Amino acid sequence: MPDRIMAHMVAFYPDRESSIEVARALIDGGCNYLEVQFPFSDPTADGAYIQKACMRALEKGFKVHLGFSLISRIRKCSSIPIFIMGYANTVFFHGVEIFLKKCVFSKVQGLIIPDLPPGYDEGIFALGKKAGLKIIPVIAPSIKDDRLDEVMSRDPEYVYAVLRKGITGAYTEIGEDNISFLKKVGAYGVKILAGFGISEKKQVRSLSPHVHASVVGTAFIKEIMNNHRLNPYKVITGKMRGLL
Repeated sequence: MPDRIMAHMVAFYPDRESSIEVARALIDGGCNYLEVQFPFSDPTADGAYIQKACMRALEKGFKVHLGFSLISRIRKCSSIPIFIMGYANTVFFHGVEIFLKKCVFSKVQGLIIPDLPPGYDEGIFALGKKAGLKIIPVIAPSIKDDRLDEVMSRDPEYVYAVLRKGITGAYTEIGEDNISFLKKVGAYGVKILAGFGISEKKQVRSLSPHVHASVVGTAFIKEIMNNHRLNPYKVITGKMRGLL
């Protein structure tokens, strides 16, 4: 199975125009999917680096309608599948149906909303399916078998498999526990997007036989923060190509 990457970026980080360069770099560097995070002031799953990136993006003027405009600009230069990642408050503020209509209009493939799990999702899974959008449930290794059955009963095409407890950022050593979890999820025949703490090629290689794509996010944010004097396009294409 080829190595695939879902690359995560924060809209408007490090600023509005530079985030276009980041998107171009990720795409030109070879990612297969683009996950665009709409920043929120009180995230629940993000580690320190992504939290800082989100705060910077908000300071730089991010608004949801501008986030959709950003995606429309990215769409003009690439047909790569784009997923929006965000939190429930952002969706609720605009209204679930209105938010989904904007996703369809900007040609987004789907949504990843960690704090709207199936059964507690305010209808987003049913409405998303009706709109032709892929709503991706997030599952963790601690999930119980009956709950996993319940999530899979929604017949998702993709699932986001968190590789460990906690928040994003810290390096994840890929071991038997991770692989066992992925095999259990893979038995349902879904496309697994696996993330949390993926930053090196060897991790991507270890995951490739068991997942549809590895999700990499914090590693890119770190590169931008640690090389802030350099053009983000050059920094990100280098990191992207080092993962494949």
